[in-house]
Order: sequence, then structure tokens, then C-alpha cells
Amino acid sequence: MPALTLREHHVTLKSKIPANVDDTVTLPVREYDGTKPSHTPKPVLMLHGRSVPALAAFDLAPVPGGSATRYSWAQELADDGYDVFLMDLQGSGRSPRPRMDDPCNANPTQQQALVPNPLQEPCPPPPPYPYQLGNSESEWAELDAVVKFIKGLPGRNKPIRFIGYSLGAAIMGSYTLQNPGNVESLLLLAPVFPPKGRWSGNPAAPFGRPAEAQTLPVSTPALTWGFPMHVGTKTGFRTGLDGNPALREPGIVDLAWEACMENDPLGSKWGPEVAPGEYEGILRYRNTYWWGWNDQTVPHQNPAGTRVLGERVPVLIVYGEQDRAANSPATLPDPVRFSVPALYAAVPGPEKLMFCLAGSGHTLVWELTAKVVHRMSKQWFKNGQVEGLGSGS
Repeated sequence: MPALTLREHHVTLKSKIPANVDDTVTLPVREYDGTKPSHTPKPVLMLHGRSVPALAAFDLAPVPGGSATRYSWAQELADDGYDVFLMDLQGSGRSPRPRMDDPCNANPTQQQALVPNPLQEPCPPPPPYPYQLGNSESEWAELDAVVKFIKGLPGRNKPIRFIGYSLGAAIMGSYTLQNPGNVESLLLLAPVFPPKGRWSGNPAAPFGRPAEAQTLPVSTPALTWGFPMHVGTKTGFRTGLDGNPALREPGIVDLAWEACMENDPLGSKWGPEVAPGEYEGILRYRNTYWWGWNDQTVPHQNPAGTRVLGERVPVLIVYGEQDRAANSPATLPDPVRFSVPALYAAVPGPEKLMFCLAGSGHTLVWELTAKVVHRMSKQWFKNGQVEGLGSGS
């Protein structure tokens, strides 16, 4: 098999995040170009979820001494002839993390995880920057900047295949509704979808800001939006996994954690010291106020009257049977009640297909089930079908 071409790009744009608005920022974008000789490039763009950065989610190495299972979805697709791009939004992975270097800007309810390193005790409220960090507008703008960068490369000025994982599905899905000409097809893995999620309430301008977010950044309620950064420990990372443990190789959780830490030179130095000069690390990720993705906006039509999702842009949804992050208890209040089947029901066009994988949880990218997801994605991008099916669930 020929070696893949690896390129590391840097996409610059004016930030839309209130904490560093109008600053020129750089988003690192990794590319695995598997385009075969004399073939036209087929670009794919992969977007991470809320807490796990792109390289840890989509480009994880095999478990040392484990099975031959390949967890790098990006390299798997590139081996199949695709030109694959992986991006991190601000506040995640290798991208800038405005206001996140100050540990006092962490969620006040999570600051005990930062004691005694880097904090001696939790900081008195409020945080120095008492607001959320990202928002739907800032993340749509960052996604759009990377899309335009890819389309500006030689031979790639064409619609792009999107892969959105977890909260990344919400960002890519709502972006696609507004920019269908940039997207060839949409693959949503373990997608976060609140049927009664926030939106403008105006059918004529469905992706405008909700009434409570007319002025950004948002700060209330304080323990929900009054801080820019969440933090998590390795123990919480491990215990938060759902799904059938038999689908996870021994060592995979440690490998995934190490990949997250490799993407964060500062966060990897926080947390308990496990050996002289070595630290367990703390997972840092953005606090984002998002909107425009619910059962009122998903049926959106373009000005010509064509339904965007399921007609203009085909949609494949894949999730785990035991996913408790993307399928939250029905007792949770709106807008934090999530349902993958409700997303499938909301997609209006006929070109929609959904699979529920038995025993799998939210982190399918790190399960043995990953190879099934890889195969499905190849079939979907090549044929618009999976296992001979083009629609249904």
C-alpha cells in the first residue's frame, strides 16, 4: 500500500469569539492525502466533539502490544483514496485556547480537580472571565474558514464530505443547513441533537441568535455559562465511558487520554504528579453556547424550496445502542435532552439512513466497533449506501 501524504496546514482567520474577537488566529489542520495517481481529489473534513480533540478522536494509533485494530479513521479513509482533513476549533486540541490558561477560569464546580496543581484551593467566584467562550456563530465561522481553505487548494474546489462526531455533528449539521453548496454528504457519528434546542424562534431567520443571546458573551446562569473552560480528570474520563466494556481493548483508554494530553502542552502539566516531573494531566475544553440545531431548524429548505438534509445533502447517522451522551434520559429538561432517533425523524428528505450498533457507547471511535464505522463510511461516501441500503433505519 503506498504511503499517505501527510501535511500540516495553518488556517488563519479573524476570531469571532468574544474573548479574542477580531484577533487573527490560526487553526492547525492535519491532512492525509490518499489521492491515487491521475485521480481527482475527494476531500473529507472531520470535526471533533465537545471535549475530545480531533487527533485523539480520528487519528489514534493502535494499542501497543494489542490487536491489529486500527483506530485512525482518517488514515483508513485516506487509504481508500480520500483526501482527509482534521480540524480543531478554538478551545480544543492544537488550536488557540483564549482565557483558558488561567485555572481560575475553569468551571467553579470542577475546580477541585485542579487542587493542588495548579491551584492550592478553588478560586473565589466569579472567574476572572465570567462568560462562555465559543458560540454557534464563532464555530460556524471557523468551520467555514477551513472549508474555504480546502476548496482553495488545487483540484479541490468542490463540495466536501463532512464527518461530525458528537457535538461536532451539531455544528456541521447546522452549518450545512446554511451552506448546502459546500457539502456533498453528511456523516453524523453519535450526534448530539436536542429536539427542543435553542434557536431564534423566527422561521424566516432560523439561525439567528436566540433572544437570550442577543448580547454575547453569555454569563447567566453563572454555573452554566459564567466561565470559559471545563476541566476533567483521567478518572472522570475513564468512568464516564458508556457502552459494553468488552468492546474496548485493554489499554485503549490510557492511549486515548495520552493523545488528548499530547494536544495540550499546558493541561498535560496540571493534575497530580505521578512521577518526578510527570503529571497525569487535566482535560481542558471550551464552554460553548450553541443554537440552531433542533426539530424546527433541521427541516430547513433552501430558497428554491429544496429540503437541505436528506435531499440536497444525503445524511448517514451512526450511533451506539448504549450511548447515554447522545441519548439522554427523557426526564432531562430542554434544551439539554438529546435524542438521535429524534434527529432521524426531523430530517425531512428521503436520502437518510441510520444505524444503531449493538453494545456500542458514545466513544465508538475507540471501540473495536471502529472498524465497522470505517467500513460504513467508505461505503457511504462511495455509493451513497451502506450494506446495500440508501434509506431507512
